[in-house]
Amino acid sequence: MPAEFQLQANAINLFTNTIQPATIYVAEGRIRAIEPTGASSPDPNLPYALPGFVDAHVHVESSLLVPSEFARLAVVHGTVATVSDPHEIGNVLGVAGVEYMLENGAQVPFKFCFGAPSCVPATPFETAGAEITAADIEQLFQTYPAIGYLAEMMNWPGVLNRDELVMEKIRLAQQYNRPVDGHAPGLRGADAQRYAEAGISTDHECFTAEEAVDKLAVGMKILVREGSAARNFDALIDLLPEHFEHMMFCSDDKHPDTLVLGHINQLVQRAVDRGQDLFKVLRVACRNPVEHYRLPVGLLREGDPADFIVLDSLSNFTIRQTYLNGELVAENGKTLLPPVPVAVVNNFNTTPVAAPAFQLPAPVGSATIRLIECFDGQLITARHDVPARTEAGLVVPDVAQDILKLTVVNRYHPAPPAVAFIRGFGLQGGALASSVGHDSHNITAVGCDDESLARAVNLVIEARGGLAVVGPDGQELVLPLPVAGLMSDQEGDQVAKAYTGVDELAKQLGSTLQAPFMTLSFMALLVIPSLKLSDKGLFDGEASAL
Repeated sequence: MPAEFQLQANAINLFTNTIQPATIYVAEGRIRAIEPTGASSPDPNLPYALPGFVDAHVHVESSLLVPSEFARLAVVHGTVATVSDPHEIGNVLGVAGVEYMLENGAQVPFKFCFGAPSCVPATPFETAGAEITAADIEQLFQTYPAIGYLAEMMNWPGVLNRDELVMEKIRLAQQYNRPVDGHAPGLRGADAQRYAEAGISTDHECFTAEEAVDKLAVGMKILVREGSAARNFDALIDLLPEHFEHMMFCSDDKHPDTLVLGHINQLVQRAVDRGQDLFKVLRVACRNPVEHYRLPVGLLREGDPADFIVLDSLSNFTIRQTYLNGELVAENGKTLLPPVPVAVVNNFNTTPVAAPAFQLPAPVGSATIRLIECFDGQLITARHDVPARTEAGLVVPDVAQDILKLTVVNRYHPAPPAVAFIRGFGLQGGALASSVGHDSHNITAVGCDDESLARAVNLVIEARGGLAVVGPDGQELVLPLPVAGLMSDQEGDQVAKAYTGVDELAKQLGSTLQAPFMTLSFMALLVIPSLKLSDKGLFDGEASAL
C-alpha cells in the first residue's frame, strides 16, 4: 500500500466547478481529506490537482502494445483509466483472448474497464479465428467484475431489425446491469431512435455534428473520437457547450508513436485553446465516463480512490505527476510503472504466398474495375468504376494514377488471396502488409506490383504477425507482433521507435497518409461503408453483401 502523504495544490472540484488552494491528504490509497486553506482564488505558486483523464473507448490492441505496456505510456499523459473493447484479440482467440487482456492488465494499477465483445465475428462475410457467443458473454459478465459493459454493437442492422441473437446479447447486458456501447456510422432520424430504443447508450462513429445531434436527441451519449486514423474532434467539439453532460473523449485506435506524444490530455488542451469552458471540458474528459460506466476511479473527493493528476498550469496540460490509488505512477514525463513479463499467445496458420497468386484476370465484357478509395483521417471509403489497365490479359496497377493492388490473405488457414484495387495510399513502389486487419485480422496488404505484395505478405507470415514494408530496391523492414498477431512483447518505447521506422519507410515510398498502416488496417473493416475487402472478396457495406 502506498505511504500516507499530503499535497498542497489548487484542487479542482468538478461537482462545484471551483478551484481552491487546499491540502490533499492521502492514506491507504484514498483521499482521506481535502482541507481548503481559506483562500478564495487559486494560488499562483501552487500546482493544480484534478481527476485523471479517461479514454472512453479504445482498442488497446491497436496501440500494438499489451495492456500493461499501454498503461505505462498512458499514465505519463495523465490517463488513469480506459474503457477498452478487446474485440480485436477476441476475433483471433475468442474468450481466451479477452481473458489474456484481463490478466495482463491486472498486473498494473491502471484501471482498465474491458467490455464483452458483442460482434465476434463482426460479419459472416469474412473469416475470423474465433466466435464469442451470447453464452460466452454471459460467462464473462458472471466471472469478471472488470468486464464492465457490452462492447460496441456494430451489427446495427441487426439492432434495427430486432434480430433475436443481437437482442439476446443486449438483454444479457441489461440483466447484469452493464451499459451497451454503440457503433452506427451515419445512422440518423428514426433509425437512430430505433437503435437507441433497443438499449444502446453511446456512439463514437459520428462524422458530422448533425449526426451527433440526432443521436443526442434520442438519449445517446456521443464520444468525440480523435485517434491515429479517424479524427472527428473538429467536427464535433463545438457541440460541447450545449451537450457537455452527454459527451466524452476517446481515441478508439491509438498507434504507439502518437501515444508516446500524448493522449486525452491533447484533446483537453485543444478544446481549452479553442475557448471551451474549462469545467465543461474536464467534465467530458474525466467525470462523464466514470459515471456512465461506473468505473472504480476517483474524482478527487474525500473518500474516493486517490486517482488524480498534478499540473503546473491550466494553460498547458503537460502532466507533472499521475497518481493511481495513491501510488505515484508517472512524473515529469517518465513512467514509474515497471514492465511486466509478457506471455505470447497466437493463432496463425497459413503458408507463404507466391506472386502469381495476386494476379487478377481482366474482366470479361467490361473495360472497368471496381475501385476502393480511402481517405486520410477517415474510416469510410468511396467506390468508383474506373478504366482497367491490362497487360497480357491481367488487370495491373496504375501507379501513376495511384491505383494500387489491395489484398487480404486468410491467416487462419491456407486459402487463395482476395484481390482488389485501391486509390489513396500514394505508394510509388513496393508494398505494405499487416496482420492488423479489422476486425478479423487476416493479413491486409497494398502494393505496386505482385512481387512486392508477396514479399511483404510473406514477411508477416514468417513473423507470425506484424507490420512489414518492402521497397522496389530491396528494402525490407518488419515490426513483429507475436501476441495474437496484434501486439508486441516488447516495451512501449521500443515498439514506438520500431513503428516510427516502418511508418517512415512507407512514407519514403510515397504514401501521403498520416498513418498508412492504421488506414490499411481498416480496409477490411466491413462494418464501415462503403466498399471494403475481406478474405472472401469485395464487400458492399451499404448493401451488406459481397
